[in-house]
Amino acid sequence: MLKPQHLLTLRAVLRTGSFVLAARELGYTASAISQQVSALEKETGLVLFEREAHGVRATAAAHRLVELSVPALAAMDDLRHQVHELATGATGRLRLGSFPTAGVRLVPPALSALTAAHPRAQIQLEEGEPEELVAAVNDGDLDVALVYEYGLSPRQWPDGMARHHLVREDLVLLRARDSGLGARLAGLSRARWITSGEGTAGALSLTRLCAAAGFEADVAFRSNNYDVVRELVSAGLGVAVVPGLGHTPSDAVKASRLPQRSAFRRVLALHRGENSNPLLGTAIRALRGAAPVGEPYVHPAQDEQEG
Repeated sequence: MLKPQHLLTLRAVLRTGSFVLAARELGYTASAISQQVSALEKETGLVLFEREAHGVRATAAAHRLVELSVPALAAMDDLRHQVHELATGATGRLRLGSFPTAGVRLVPPALSALTAAHPRAQIQLEEGEPEELVAAVNDGDLDVALVYEYGLSPRQWPDGMARHHLVREDLVLLRARDSGLGARLAGLSRARWITSGEGTAGALSLTRLCAAAGFEADVAFRSNNYDVVRELVSAGLGVAVVPGLGHTPSDAVKASRLPQRSAFRRVLALHRGENSNPLLGTAIRALRGAAPVGEPYVHPAQDEQEG
């Protein structure tokens, strides 16, 4: 099989007219150049140089071989370039998963930064809940996923997962501005409640918060869409507890941070520890940089990693 390096050496010898000058250009010894030419002659069955008393003379076969090798060597140069681009992430692919709230608040600015850094990279986005996203990461169908856990409902993540803390959200109590209701949970035992779907971490957190305050929440409505929850609250149909990223200020809704130490939700970026995707580091930095700054209920996490 012809070796590209031997063809490059032949081209250098023909261009310089000397084994010695070609050796200087390529960073070899003259002996190494001679050995490569001899190997090429053996591989091709061609006589490439006529040895003379004071040097060598290239044969017509040598000149023709160099001409024939031009397209192949150009293709090899292009392949090396493409491999370098792939290795550095310039033309790679990243598969990102996100739960809906982060998809609205964190993903757009993160993808903007990521595509600015790697404009020719292919970015794929999938949406789902943490259980689905973790399974996809574990199976290799996603490179990285945005997931969450509540302080009152911590999760167990699979072994071998690297976890980057991105955001810590306060849990926020919402009630209609004209409801006359206060900000203490203990005073809301008779209120109707709006929360997320039954069995979700958000609903479980509300149950535990209310139990700690001495009552069981009377749940009137359920929705996993925080825009729907807010509108139901603003219509006076109940009160709700939502994480900071799920709260959008409204003239019709009063919001108060819950003071309990466990009243928070944490957003993490999760990926397999052995994932070698060159875009992964840039993606994590972009996601960390997408954390809102200056919002009263959302706090960018420290630069910490687990796993």
